[in-house]
Amino acid sequence: MPVRRFGGHRSLVKRFETPKLSYGFSKMNVSKSGYRVFSANSSSACTELAKKITERLGVELGKSVVYQEGNAETRVEVKESVRGQDIFIIQTIPRDVNTAIMELLIMAYALKTSCAKNIIGVIPYFPYSKQCKMRKRGSIVCKLLAAMLAKAGLTHIITMDLHQKEIQGFFSFPVDNLRASPFLIQYIQEEIPDYRNAIIVAKSPSSAKRAQSYAERLRLGLAVLHGTAPNLESNATDGLYSPPPTRTSAGHTGLELPLMMAKEKPPITVVGDVGGRIAIIVDDIIDDVEEFVAAAEILKERGAYKIFIMATHGLLSAEAPRLIEESAIDEVVVTNTVPHEVQKLQCPKIKTVDVSMILAEAIRRIHNGESMAYLFRNIAVDD
Repeated sequence: MPVRRFGGHRSLVKRFETPKLSYGFSKMNVSKSGYRVFSANSSSACTELAKKITERLGVELGKSVVYQEGNAETRVEVKESVRGQDIFIIQTIPRDVNTAIMELLIMAYALKTSCAKNIIGVIPYFPYSKQCKMRKRGSIVCKLLAAMLAKAGLTHIITMDLHQKEIQGFFSFPVDNLRASPFLIQYIQEEIPDYRNAIIVAKSPSSAKRAQSYAERLRLGLAVLHGTAPNLESNATDGLYSPPPTRTSAGHTGLELPLMMAKEKPPITVVGDVGGRIAIIVDDIIDDVEEFVAAAEILKERGAYKIFIMATHGLLSAEAPRLIEESAIDEVVVTNTVPHEVQKLQCPKIKTVDVSMILAEAIRRIHNGESMAYLFRNIAVDD
C-alpha cells in the first residue's frame, strides 16, 4: 500500500477506494425478489384471484389505491417504489368491463412513469375478444384495445384461452396464451362419476376442434350440434340474413352481379349418438346461456341422462343463473378467471375450478427468464 506524506502527517490512501457519501436518505423499499405484483381492480370481489396468486408466489400484494371519484373518473396511486423492477398487474374483468380497462390502462401508465423496468399484464379473460372480426360496418375493437395497452406501457401479457388464438397477432409485444383445459379435464376425471360413459359435445361446428381435443385426451366419443334454435336474438345480428335478398340499383344500371343467397341454418340437429350417455358440452366462454339451454333440451330429447357444461370464462351475464337453474343442465363448471361469486349464490349448479397455480407459475418463470414450454407441454396448435 503506497504511503504519502502531507505536511509531516502520514495519510494512507487505498487505491481505487471510493468515498462513502451519506445524503440522509433512508434505504429504499426494494423487493428482494426484484418484482412486484399489483391488482388494478377497485372492486374487492375482483382481487380474490390476485390474492391466491400472491399466496402461491410467497409475496405480498403491491401497495396501491384504485378508486372511482365522484364524477366516475378512475384514479390510481402507487404507494411504493417500483423503479427498475418487473411489475405484474393482475386484472380480472368484472361486469363493468370498461371501468376495468381504464383501471388497467391508468395503472400501467402510472408504473411506466415511475420507471418500472417491465410491465406485464396478467389478464386471465381478455375483454372484447369476441370483437376480433369485422362485422358489417363495425370495427375490430380487440385490435384497438391491444394498441391502447401497448401505448399505456405494457411490455408483455399473460392471458388464458383467447376466443381466437389469432388475436395474439394484434399485439406488438409477447403474449402467453395459457390453457385451462388440463384443469377442466382433471375435474371431469375426478368429479364426474362414470365419466367413461360420457360423450364430448361441440355446441357448434366452429367449436368442434376444442371438443375434439377434449375427446381425444379423455378417450371419449364426439358429437356435434348443428343448426340454430328458433327465436334466438343472436340470429338477427350474426349475419344470417344478410345481404338483403332483393337487388339494389346502386352502381351501373347495366351491371348484373350474381345474387348471393341468404344464409339459412336448419333447426338444431345432433351429429352423433348421445343416447344413454353423459353429455359434456365444452366451450371457451359462457355468457348468455340461451344457446346452451336450447342445446341441453335437444340432448335430453336424444337420450342424454346428464348434461355438464365446461367453459374457461364464466361471464354469466343477465339472467344466466336463473336460466341455468330452470334448465335441463345438471352442472356448469367454469374457472375463476372472472369473478362470479354472486352468480354462484343464485345458482348452486355453478362450480368453480381454480387456475391460480398456472398463472403464478407463469409469473415466476417470466421473471426468472425461464422457458414457458413446460406450461404448454402436450398442447397442440388446435387446442
